[in-house]
Amino acid sequence: MPAAQADLRLGLKLGEIVDNVLPAPPTPDTTPSRTSSRITKRTTQPGLISTVLGTLGPTSTRAATAGTNGGGAPGARSSQKTLILYDNTGPWAWLGEAYAVQAGNLASHGSSYVMHPVGSYAAGEISGYTGVIYIGSTYDEPIPLAFLDDVLATTKPVLWMAHNIWQLTARAPSFQTTYGWNWVQYDTGAATTVRYENTDLGRNPLATPSGLMITSITNPAIASAPAIATGSAAGPINWATKAKNLTYIGEIPFSYVDHGDRYLAAADLISRVSNPAMADRKRALVRIEDVGPDADPGELRAIADYLYRQRIPFSIAAYPRYENPYGVENNGVAESYTLAERPDVISALRYMQNRGGTILMHGYTHQYEKLINPYDGVSGNDFEFYTAHVNENDSVIYDGPVPGDSAAWMQGRINSATTAFAQAGFARPAIFEPPHYAASAVDYEVIQQNFGKRYDRGLYFGGYCPGGACGTGTPQYDKIYGQYFPYLVRDIYGSVVAPEAVGNVEPEPFNNHPARLPADLVKTAQQLKVVDDGVASFFYHPYLGTAYLRDTVQGLKNAGYTFVSVGTVMAG
Repeated sequence: MPAAQADLRLGLKLGEIVDNVLPAPPTPDTTPSRTSSRITKRTTQPGLISTVLGTLGPTSTRAATAGTNGGGAPGARSSQKTLILYDNTGPWAWLGEAYAVQAGNLASHGSSYVMHPVGSYAAGEISGYTGVIYIGSTYDEPIPLAFLDDVLATTKPVLWMAHNIWQLTARAPSFQTTYGWNWVQYDTGAATTVRYENTDLGRNPLATPSGLMITSITNPAIASAPAIATGSAAGPINWATKAKNLTYIGEIPFSYVDHGDRYLAAADLISRVSNPAMADRKRALVRIEDVGPDADPGELRAIADYLYRQRIPFSIAAYPRYENPYGVENNGVAESYTLAERPDVISALRYMQNRGGTILMHGYTHQYEKLINPYDGVSGNDFEFYTAHVNENDSVIYDGPVPGDSAAWMQGRINSATTAFAQAGFARPAIFEPPHYAASAVDYEVIQQNFGKRYDRGLYFGGYCPGGACGTGTPQYDKIYGQYFPYLVRDIYGSVVAPEAVGNVEPEPFNNHPARLPADLVKTAQQLKVVDDGVASFFYHPYLGTAYLRDTVQGLKNAGYTFVSVGTVMAG
């Protein structure tokens, strides 16, 4: 029988996962079975499966037509279609769906896709796709023998992550001879660096207890290691192992992700499945952040002048109404005014537009009524579409949708912002950015209906994609996770999302985040170069002046990036 599954307690309250980083279920303290009686070994070599993109089977069609997920981003290859399979049993089944969502969002850069639980895989289903991604998040998930057989038979690219590789090897008596490698055991040592494409990427120490599968390459003429993890007492470990059409990643690469993370290697390997002919452009974006009616016109003009001299197009994240309900830094006197009441700011925004600026809608007030959410209720500081608080450890904790959140309420905020922009003489922006990258699932759906385009890092919720059909389930706001993208995607809400993977300049530490200076952003952009078609996108607050901006821009240029407009990236 399969090895017994250990107690999978994370020791974390889901609502207190800092920065909404996805965890990984701990690896059970057992050794996977090589001879499980549930797996009947093949006695003959697997046959061939057609490599022609055919008609999808009933299971795939059902998953493809329900919900909002599955569309490729602009520029995705129409001749490609990716199948994403995931585990959905056990006490942490919701994580399987979450990992599939992240894989699907990334796959959309190269192709359309369908995702559903591996348990509903139908024999021959792979024939309807050009590539397959399987995410093994549940130890000893009952994998259909039909899927194992099809993986062994196909010549199409297969990307397998983490658990249950032992089920595949047990199914093929000649696996090691055919593929030139085999699994050994899980390592839980401090393998905190992953080298990929001659670049060192990080691996958060929180990921190490979940385990990294050691593999042994027995025939280097067949197998290779595209990425190597170091730092463990076990020595260098093949983080990724590739042979023929099969690539194996020895862990869940979506857990505990940070800037410059091994997640970037996974994003690149995913794009090689979804579109093997991916262009390798190195483009950069800059966004000027939190520009409201209270902005300093001189600072805005200085930013515009510098970027204009550098011939760099840029975006302006603007909100049209300022609220300060408690009179912070105004002697306790409340303030409230719109963009139309600040002609100097209007003039500065026009100046920025004339020098290459594109205005985005960054909410209506960038705060929520009179709620301390989570700082002081002031526009530009607080959340508008989600509630949050700062806990005793000085971390920002996301609590849930704002009171009264609904599609009608969200539409009202967009309408109010549109009116406020119009009163100041501006057309409604074509792209939306939620303040602090936070909104409810309902809000994201309304944003999609109104704009179809976002420029942010998305928030996603467990239960939203039952059976892989996103938008048909009830979002579970205690199971929240974020994701940044290294390239253009179409996410599960259906929106085209411009990436922002580099972060921003923060001269001082805050909320348990370290300071990030231009050198840090440039280092992240250098690491991002491992991703084909990666976009080094960062944002910048105008009150910081132009010196930090100059250093960041010059550093990205020196790294080989070319600045373009957000519209250029969104065109694919």
